[in-house]
Amino acid sequence: MPKSISRRSFLKGGVAAAATAAASTVAMPQAVQAADGTELCTLFDLEKCVGCEECVYACREEWQSSVPDPVKPMPKPFPERVPIEDWSNKKDVRDRLTPYNFLYIEFLEIEHKGEVMELNVPRRCMHCLNPPCTNLCPFGAGRVEKSGIVHIDKDLCLGGSKCKKVCPWHIPQRQSGVGLYLDLMPRFAGNGAMFKCHRCLPLVEKGEKPRCVEVCPEEVQSIGTREQILAQAKDLAMKKAKADGASSSKWREYVYGMAENGGTGTIYVSPIPFDKVNQALMAQHEKTNSKIKAKAKKAGKRIPKGNLGRPHMKRVENSMENPENLGWALLLAPVAGLAAGFNKIFAKTADKPKPDPDSSRTTESQGGQS
Repeated sequence: MPKSISRRSFLKGGVAAAATAAASTVAMPQAVQAADGTELCTLFDLEKCVGCEECVYACREEWQSSVPDPVKPMPKPFPERVPIEDWSNKKDVRDRLTPYNFLYIEFLEIEHKGEVMELNVPRRCMHCLNPPCTNLCPFGAGRVEKSGIVHIDKDLCLGGSKCKKVCPWHIPQRQSGVGLYLDLMPRFAGNGAMFKCHRCLPLVEKGEKPRCVEVCPEEVQSIGTREQILAQAKDLAMKKAKADGASSSKWREYVYGMAENGGTGTIYVSPIPFDKVNQALMAQHEKTNSKIKAKAKKAGKRIPKGNLGRPHMKRVENSMENPENLGWALLLAPVAGLAAGFNKIFAKTADKPKPDPDSSRTTESQGGQS
């Protein structure tokens, strides 16, 4: 018998124990559940996208009102280094992800083989098969449906932003001044709620298509089971590679989302390799972010960090194969289950204050990022 147990061996044992516990009432993280291939998946053929933004407007029309307006003045969080993020006065922003904008389009000009080509790239949640945002949420607010849709229960979320931190693309966005934390300890129990694309879950549950798929005049997106979409993506990518003068063995360079973060429910196929697409994205983001940070500095405001709601498209390893993340997922599962249960009960019983139209409370807004 070995004298010591390695961390890898310990985690393997933890997975075995988790499999046994799965039969109990404790909800296990997605990391120890096998995907069966029947999840819904979408395929973006980027060569078809003309950048009309019909998908963006349809999404906003359908879901923007589902994000509540915040209570003002907002409680100042403790510690104060936690930023207040308020997008309620910037609902018209559509060139990045925000709590009120689940989908946007990147308009790119890319030099390729001596020519400049235009490429329009719709961006939203990738809907990972094994999403770290749900596995590592300490409050149990993340959900993965049998349809493969990954979403956040806004009635349970406390806005801690862990989901954004562990997401390889930093997709979820926070709106302060809304959600359950206002009924708990507003300064200490959170800072709002996180929002992102839920792929029109209420419509999908009724057998309808997501709005972005339905309204697209160019049929940029296809939707089906993951197995169907992967086969379609491979066939399409091989054709794109051939048309681009590459050998058929290079087809994976023209696909994004098939293997990223262990596989996602959002697959992109491009007429040029994705390393070039990402280079163009990063160059464009750097210019945009530099302007935003310079403007914030000049105004004496907090200088924003991170990708500012504009995700990259670099290759991503499976984050939940990281032993540390898997270990945390196993440890958090029962805690998150208890937290979700408590939050659900509290959300139902909390007597939420009704806004007083005659109140003289100030309604000055807190500045969000640009």
